[in-house]
Amino acid sequence: MIVQQLASTVWDANLYLKFADARMRPALDLMGRLDPANGRRPGHAIYDLGCGAGNISRVLAERFTESRVIGIDSSDEMLAKARMQTPDKRVTFAKGDLAAFKPEAPPSVLYSNAAYQWLPDHIDLFPGLMRRLPSGGQLAIQMPRNHDAPSHALMHKAAEAGPWRDKLAGIGGIARVHEPARYYDTLKPLSSELEVWETIYQQALTGKDPVAQYTASTGLRPFLEALDPSERTAFYETYARMTAEAYPTRADGITLFPFRRLFIVARRA
Repeated sequence: MIVQQLASTVWDANLYLKFADARMRPALDLMGRLDPANGRRPGHAIYDLGCGAGNISRVLAERFTESRVIGIDSSDEMLAKARMQTPDKRVTFAKGDLAAFKPEAPPSVLYSNAAYQWLPDHIDLFPGLMRRLPSGGQLAIQMPRNHDAPSHALMHKAAEAGPWRDKLAGIGGIARVHEPARYYDTLKPLSSELEVWETIYQQALTGKDPVAQYTASTGLRPFLEALDPSERTAFYETYARMTAEAYPTRADGITLFPFRRLFIVARRA
């Protein structure tokens, strides 16, 4: 039950992977813009920054069969699951802080799927990441930019709707992702090629409280972590009722959850 899953205040890898198909699509769309030649640079590695449970790291290794893939994440639980499920010796995982990332091997690709939005000043880190790449190397980043959608606005509404209001008053959730042009202007001086675009995915979800469960392992998590178990359950149920009204289940049992994502692919000059 979701109440049991919310009893932990750390990353729940199983809950995150419940929606692996919906999360995988943008990761593959980003991966499709990578240059195969960057997987054939001797002595270089492809980094999966914010690798989570390693499912994307494994796909990167399948795409780039001649390269090492190194997954970096700050969650011990996610890294444990990644190591357990990854038999390929070319894929390794290490604990690290994305705000202070220093590669152990020269990178040919710095890839990140839905991770940097957790850092408030992430845009300031991107020029430094570009400078770590060789000429022709690629920075590839995807971040959700769904902050104005009901799913995210209702987090704050639910936070104000109960006795937990004071505890949640200072919770900001995921850092706001900027307009696409700002990332373009930041990276253009360092790039020989640069693509910045957005896609809105019409995610088809099923099951009880699908939108609430989807966000419980991501954007809703800071709110849940600030509460004790009894408050956490009541807050989640309040938020779940609100999202059920905003995203009604269709007659066919599907709940459509539109989700906007920002993509950046920059090639080092």
